[in-house]
Amino acid sequence: MSAAAGGNEITVVHVVRHGEVHNPDGVLYGRRAGYHLSELGRKMADRVAEHLENRDVTYVVASPLERAQETAAPIAKSHGLDLATDARLLEAGNVFEGKTFGVGDGALRRPANWKHLTNPFKPSWGEPYVEQVVRMMSAIETARDAARGHEAVAVSHQLPIWIVRSFAEKRRLWHDPRRRQCTLASLTSFTYQGDTLVSVGYSEPARDLVPSHLLAGAKPVKGKSKAFGA
Repeated sequence: MSAAAGGNEITVVHVVRHGEVHNPDGVLYGRRAGYHLSELGRKMADRVAEHLENRDVTYVVASPLERAQETAAPIAKSHGLDLATDARLLEAGNVFEGKTFGVGDGALRRPANWKHLTNPFKPSWGEPYVEQVVRMMSAIETARDAARGHEAVAVSHQLPIWIVRSFAEKRRLWHDPRRRQCTLASLTSFTYQGDTLVSVGYSEPARDLVPSHLLAGAKPVKGKSKAFGA
């Protein structure tokens, strides 16, 4: 994209959700290290890189978690760029990290978990939504500044991406997780004119690779919770 005069250059920051993760035990892995892309997840990452290959990308950054780094790597490589890391793009904190917490596993019937489920508006089980907005907006603005007049790619995780998009689109932050429009390897694209956010777009270049139960709005399947692929 060409830059406009007077500080009104157009800059796009594509915030990408990582690809599918190898997680045979169905753990809510959250911020835990050691969770890498599956073979399918790598195909998703390659698809996103192909989708962005002819775009004017001048900056690529990712969360420090392996799945985000591995999703960003082929994008950076296709543009001949070094991959930056930004901890503000990290997955949301969650007290259930390391546990199974899916449809039909009985997690909601365990008394020990009830104290963490008292306030879905904050939420009481993890990092407050407002804190996610603050750090994600800061990371997106840093990426914008690094790619002025061009395009940037920032690889992050489902919940922080959905929360910052909800904020940008002036929606409430608390929500039904099953309704998040943030499929694996999707792009939530923030377009700026100068420093002003003018639009938010969404696309799914790897949609045909995503298992049907992981698509936005899909009916939960016992033993295949969408919570795992955060």
